[in-house]
Amino acid sequence: MRAVQIAQHAADLPRATAFYTDLLGTPPVASFDPPGLVFFDLDGLRLLLDRGAPPALHYYLVDDVAATVERLRSGGTTIESEPHVIFAHQDDRLGPAGTEEVQAFVRDTEGNLVGLVEHRTTR
Repeated sequence: MRAVQIAQHAADLPRATAFYTDLLGTPPVASFDPPGLVFFDLDGLRLLLDRGAPPALHYYLVDDVAATVERLRSGGTTIESEPHVIFAHQDDRLGPAGTEEVQAFVRDTEGNLVGLVEHRTTR
């Protein structure tokens, strides 16, 4: 079994679509309005922005969490938590061994919390 789709609440679809297009670096693959659905493809996992969906907390792997936070901050995104180390990967169960899990949290345009994750090589 594998996950196929995550639904995320978006009251204002155009505004949310612009935010996720910027965050993900790719435009949506499909939109249907009505009923108010926007789909992004994340390597086979669909992110669905939907007026009727509940909020969800999801995390995105980025190359450089600090740079991503600064880019989003400069665009007016609310930063809830600055980049910080969560734990070190001793093995490959949750991420590459020998890296630190660095996370930050931001608010999307709809008020949903979004996690950003970097697997940073330890020095």
